[in-house]
Amino acid sequence: MMRRVLVVAASSIVLGCAGQMHANSGFQAASDAAAIKAVFDTTAAGWNRGELPVYLSAYVDTATAMGSTGLVRGVSGIEGQMKGGFWRTGRPAQVLSYDHLEIRPIGPDQAIATGQYILTGGGLRDRTGWFSTIWVRTAAGWRMVHDHSS
Repeated sequence: MMRRVLVVAASSIVLGCAGQMHANSGFQAASDAAAIKAVFDTTAAGWNRGELPVYLSAYVDTATAMGSTGLVRGVSGIEGQMKGGFWRTGRPAQVLSYDHLEIRPIGPDQAIATGQYILTGGGLRDRTGWFSTIWVRTAAGWRMVHDHSS
């Protein structure tokens, strides 16, 4: 009886691991990572032109963001957070760029991107911070569902 339980448990673990390996097979490392990086490039370009809607286009409508004030829900909440901080004058005072960007799959249509944001110029001291973002493949392409920046 104990042997049967062990066989069933071991089989369940093997099948679970095999299912996990299969689940990640939809992510095409080079092309999907390039597509997500292109969205990051779009957000930085929009930010640097003072176009908040372009920056926000990277998020799904129901996205969440964790920042210094805590959890914010939805693109409108993220927009409010931006307007209360970096965009309080109607446009950002500093230029945005990203560095140390790493993108890896966490499912066939999901990815995590980590890296560093860098804000420079505007007569202000440079500011940097680290981020983790969760992405999903949508009909419109790759979009963020969660952003945790510090």
